[in-house]
Amino acid sequence: MACASSDSYSIQPGDTLYLIAERKLGNGNRWQEIQKPDGTHFTLAEAKLIKVGQEICLPQSKNAFTDILPRQIYETIFPQRDPLYTYDAFVTAHTRFPLFCNEGTPIQRRREAAAFLAHVAHETGNLYYVEEISRTLCCDGYNTAYPCAPGQTYHGRGPLQISWNYNYGAAGHFLGIPLLNHPDLASTNGVISFQTALWFWMIAQPPKPSCHAVMTGSWTPAANDKNAGRLPGFGMTINIINGGECNRPTPPATAARVAYYEHFTKLLGVDPGSNLYCNGMAHY
Repeated sequence: MACASSDSYSIQPGDTLYLIAERKLGNGNRWQEIQKPDGTHFTLAEAKLIKVGQEICLPQSKNAFTDILPRQIYETIFPQRDPLYTYDAFVTAHTRFPLFCNEGTPIQRRREAAAFLAHVAHETGNLYYVEEISRTLCCDGYNTAYPCAPGQTYHGRGPLQISWNYNYGAAGHFLGIPLLNHPDLASTNGVISFQTALWFWMIAQPPKPSCHAVMTGSWTPAANDKNAGRLPGFGMTINIINGGECNRPTPPATAARVAYYEHFTKLLGVDPGSNLYCNGMAHY
């Protein structure tokens, strides 16, 4: 018997229903929504007895991301995009980060989409560039966790222009991709390129919160953050991505990011919220 109106999945070694739900549905607690091919749900006892190769049926998730940013809008706002940056590559990369634009209130989800697009537009000239124009080495020789590979440079690549060996290494480790030894994957494979950007957006790098947490309301500033002027809003995502623009009179780069954000929030039908600038925020 095959899954009817849901997605089929075959149990792999090490799988539990909780881990599958966490990986595929974005929340491990949704394991109870997983069904057997006959359409019935797993009891707790049955969930503990799943076997490698066993077929299960995953619920078809509602994708707020594609509802917020349909193909027509994406292709309209980025008409001069590089062929690397296809809509399908973006959507495929999103499946690796299902909570992107799928967490928080409807307003927060649209603001998150607008914020991500604003930084992407600023960093890449509206998705025109796949690599940083000024290609520097960007190698932190003191980083022993992700040492620079011989002959490789770690200049900006992809929608958020990921740079430095420690970012390539950490992103590659998370994604299961050899980015440290092959950083060009971020500028030659569209799905991987968007995955690196979403990794940077979604995964916190302490003491910084993630941009996702900031835009969806799951980040609560600690006392030291409040004392440093760091508050939720688009301005905080600027601080995370490029803190050098903060804690000083607003430079042209920040003004451009905010202008993009205001443009995209208007396009997506949501107000931009507060704390759009970071001139009063200390950087990390």
